[in-house]
Amino acid sequence: MKTANYILKLEEVGHEDVPIVGGKNASLGEMLQNLTELGINIPGGFVVTVAAYKKFIEFNKLDDIIKEIINRIDLNNIESLRRGGLQVRQLIKNGKFPDEIESQILEAYYKLSAKYGQEITDVAVRSSATAEDLPGSESLVNSVRNCFASLFTDRAISYRQNFGYDHFLVGLSVCVQKMVRSDLAASGVAFSLDTESGFKDVVVINGSYGLGEMIVQGSVSPDEYIVFKPTLDGVHSPIIEKKMGVKDKKMVYGDDPDERVKIIPIDKQAQQNFCISDERALQLAEWVASIEKYYTKLKGKWCPMDVEWAVDGLSNELFIVQARPETIHSQKDNGKLTEYKMDDENRGDKVLLKGIAVGDKIANGKVKIMYSLDGRAGGLDGNDFMAGDILVTDMTDPDWEPIMKKAAAIITNKGGRTCHAAIVAREMGVPAIVGCRNATETLADDQYVTVSCGEGDTGIVYSGNIEYRKIEINVADFPKTKTPIMLNVASPDMAFQFSHIPNKGVGLAREEFIINNYIQAHPLALLRHHKLNDKELTAKINQLIIGYENEETFFVKKLSYGIAKIASAFYPNKVIVRFSDFKSNEYKNLLGGKYFEPDEENPMIGWRGASRYYSKDYKEAFGLECKAIRRVREKMGLKNVVVMVPFCRTVEELLKVQEVMSEYGLVRGKEGLEVYLMAEIPSNIIMASEFAKHIDGFSIGSNDLTQLTLGLDRDSSLVAHLYDERNPAVKTMISMLIKAAKKAKVKVGICGQGPSDFPDFAKFLVEEGIDSISVTPDSVFKTINAINSVEKSSKIFA
Repeated sequence: MKTANYILKLEEVGHEDVPIVGGKNASLGEMLQNLTELGINIPGGFVVTVAAYKKFIEFNKLDDIIKEIINRIDLNNIESLRRGGLQVRQLIKNGKFPDEIESQILEAYYKLSAKYGQEITDVAVRSSATAEDLPGSESLVNSVRNCFASLFTDRAISYRQNFGYDHFLVGLSVCVQKMVRSDLAASGVAFSLDTESGFKDVVVINGSYGLGEMIVQGSVSPDEYIVFKPTLDGVHSPIIEKKMGVKDKKMVYGDDPDERVKIIPIDKQAQQNFCISDERALQLAEWVASIEKYYTKLKGKWCPMDVEWAVDGLSNELFIVQARPETIHSQKDNGKLTEYKMDDENRGDKVLLKGIAVGDKIANGKVKIMYSLDGRAGGLDGNDFMAGDILVTDMTDPDWEPIMKKAAAIITNKGGRTCHAAIVAREMGVPAIVGCRNATETLADDQYVTVSCGEGDTGIVYSGNIEYRKIEINVADFPKTKTPIMLNVASPDMAFQFSHIPNKGVGLAREEFIINNYIQAHPLALLRHHKLNDKELTAKINQLIIGYENEETFFVKKLSYGIAKIASAFYPNKVIVRFSDFKSNEYKNLLGGKYFEPDEENPMIGWRGASRYYSKDYKEAFGLECKAIRRVREKMGLKNVVVMVPFCRTVEELLKVQEVMSEYGLVRGKEGLEVYLMAEIPSNIIMASEFAKHIDGFSIGSNDLTQLTLGLDRDSSLVAHLYDERNPAVKTMISMLIKAAKKAKVKVGICGQGPSDFPDFAKFLVEEGIDSISVTPDSVFKTINAINSVEKSSKIFA
């Protein structure tokens, strides 16, 4: 280990130097030494070591005075903590550097300036607690001193006192680094995993215009990109999701020496564009993946990374300005699955607010709205907040953490997944919903609410106390089955979370959920709204497609993102995506749907599924679905996507659908594309041997097959007692199909609840030789146990 020098060049330090330069600076030095050869840009600089900090404290005789001040602080009193913390920080800021340290700092600074061909270069001065950016030497020494003072924030004092740590056993080093002029471009944070589910195979990027502090503060809701690592190979462009944030302002450097930074508005056009290009997002994702790979090798175990990035507006170059190991999901016990579930089927009527979910928990409590800690901005102050209350505020900063520790849940108007409130909530294991926009106006003090982060990426606030259950299952308790168990997945938002459940892929991914929730408009309304002379419809569609080139691109990309998120979560296992199967009355409910849908007496057996795809009245819309599938498979590289044709009445109809698919570039067999048929009509079974000539597999849709075999309406309570997929007629149909599929050497599976609800039905399917069974995620454990029991007792598997 190197001796305790006061100044070290960044490129001289590495991971073994953490005790003398701190984790962040050691990480920067490690990357400068080992990753620049991969083309990763890291600004040069130097480190003021821990030894310099300790010498500064000793030189100014501050240790005993600081200890005395801290010992007088009442940690249960926010005002006492704030007064004491301010007093300590002011003492340090008023201290003087020994001449030898000050001269070494300035000498290193002038050498750094010369390296960049300047007499006085712009630098960023950073410690683990704070950062200051400045344009010259005159403020450099002051900024280093301010970083020293940051070791005694109110939060840090409280933390060390509560845990009995000696304040002077903790050292601090400062990095002085060439400034990246992101105030003229964009900056943000990236993680080499999904921060909510812990899914390993993605890079999640958050970004906004200007300096990154606005993201951390939660002052803006950043743009978000999710990139899939396994196909990030230089050939594909695996951006599997993009969400535009709310970027109405940015932080830039000020012209006035007394105003180092200032906040300015962003023009409307820039707000409606993403802050970086897709090409830049892919470049950044490649760098983050390389950094993770390097640290994983260095540490000998998986090491997900938390990375700060910035684009220099002068040179248009991308830089990594910080990287540190992620510390939450990397420490989790992956052998245990935990799910929070609400059973109130009518809770949709109780929705008050939506925002970005942080974590996957649910909490109940009483709302407490706080605009400031001391109540001076109106509302309650910190002393009014009780343990178990729901904190509702505009946004948080480190001073709020004593309050946040007591909260059952946190709700903020502003922020994204990497803002302060989100980071702290994640660390504390508290559910939080950020970026709600109007939570402080919508909710009321003492109102009882339920805060749910257990329903995917979207967090939902419900009125009242809704009961919920916590379900914990050890993965080791899942028995192995010879019959593959697959999942039915509707929501892309839940896909990463569901990927942790033992499975063999996705047996049914329904496009309808994605179209209904993420696209919201009828595809033909998107394509033709300008001809309808409906100004209100056009206004709504124009609002929907902000950030996209046109209406077609919006539909294709949105659908492709939804499909890709599910496909990536289960890669490389098969993900069977069923083309849209809305009934005409359901299509009519989409934005603009009334202009394109007929009134049918019985939509259940009307214009649905395959009959739409080749119809001149719908073919153009089906073409958009084909383009989305191609984008997922060819552009993103997710070749595990299989397509499935639903409600196809005749073999001739199947061939017509495949002909239309070919017109739009989807050809069975090309680049390994498989086509499945949803076997849900008696004709599919009767003509199975003929259908099998043109497909790669069948998937039994037991709901429709039961109602059409028995000739009943499953929605009618008058005949509901007759509905039973175990009816001999239905079982005969299934048995016939399995035999025909085996003879034709194509796969046959089933997607439905029957096998998990009825062990005798599971036994029937297994003994008939079903190739796979696909169920909803909450039924997996029950289904696996049922199948395992059947296999143990069956002669077939003996």
